[in-house]
Amino acid sequence: MESKASVNRLPEHSEMPDIQKANSVEQLRDVRITCQQQLLDLRPKMEFLEWVASVNSMHDQINRRAAELCEQNMWEAGFGRLPARYAFVAFGSIGRQEATLWSDQDNGLIIGDEMQGEDLAYFREFGLRLADMLEVLGYPKCPGRVMCSEPLWSMRLEDWKNQILEWSSNHEWEPIRNLIIASDLRLIAGCPELSDAWLSHFRSSVAQHPGITHAVLRNTVRHKATLNVMGRIVTERFGEHAGDFDVKYGMYIPLVNSIRTMALQRGIIEHSTLKRMEKVMLLEGDNLLLESVQRAFLTALRYRNDTPWRIEDGLVKSSGYIQKEQLKNKNVQYELRDTLGVVRRIHRSLQREHRFAERRNL
Repeated sequence: MESKASVNRLPEHSEMPDIQKANSVEQLRDVRITCQQQLLDLRPKMEFLEWVASVNSMHDQINRRAAELCEQNMWEAGFGRLPARYAFVAFGSIGRQEATLWSDQDNGLIIGDEMQGEDLAYFREFGLRLADMLEVLGYPKCPGRVMCSEPLWSMRLEDWKNQILEWSSNHEWEPIRNLIIASDLRLIAGCPELSDAWLSHFRSSVAQHPGITHAVLRNTVRHKATLNVMGRIVTERFGEHAGDFDVKYGMYIPLVNSIRTMALQRGIIEHSTLKRMEKVMLLEGDNLLLESVQRAFLTALRYRNDTPWRIEDGLVKSSGYIQKEQLKNKNVQYELRDTLGVVRRIHRSLQREHRFAERRNL
């Protein structure tokens, strides 16, 4: 079950700083460093999902304050006040409220339709500055360029609606990939009416294009094998992580993608993987595979947060791999094999659905 911990505040602690009082990027970075150390200290003392909620509460508050400071910096730099409403939104693990202490950026902007053509330059600059600011604050830039600095992920609401319609109508790999990314959208700062209107349009677009679910299924069933034919864990073969296990792409992401696909197939639009899973299970009733998938996801989330980490320039970093030395531990081996067995089962189930859908459409 999902934790009842509040996601709107950090856990009570006498030394936890007030993020809202940071008045510069430098102060906000210092606050983040203090918060993350407090959270590391609290990890052994808190129930796991409560701790994850607290980590994500920190991310929300840091990102929200960064957007406010960016507005202030734009004014001080002579760009004037906001020419239109905007919503700063998150995708990816922060959008799903599943981020680790070292998660990178996945974000965008929804701009009010009252924006005039000449005001677009303001928001282009705002997006560039905000992405740079977040990088200073410890959020690496997204390798896939899903950021508010990119025109594809920063546009007027009406343009967003047209973009969603285009992605919904074009079932090629890349448009569906973008639609899948967009389905994790969650408001971080700014105008909630804009994100509400975006989500309403997204829901109606998915409902009006039933072929989307087949296309999403096609994208989902492609991922690397995590167990070989002998039931052994597949580790990295080459490079600096040879012999290590990739938790994110070997276990966590396949489950996130599978659960998201099952939710979209049933018309469930939620940002949280756990909420998606709970709603799917309510619709399906007793289902041993779904119960196994839910347990496997919680295990994957725990391992993702517990991969070896280090401090660099005050910030927590992690490769995201379980090291080969850890894999020698029998308990770790058992838990990974059990979880990866579930990954394989749900993957095969979705593959069967995909093959059936393809035969039906021939």
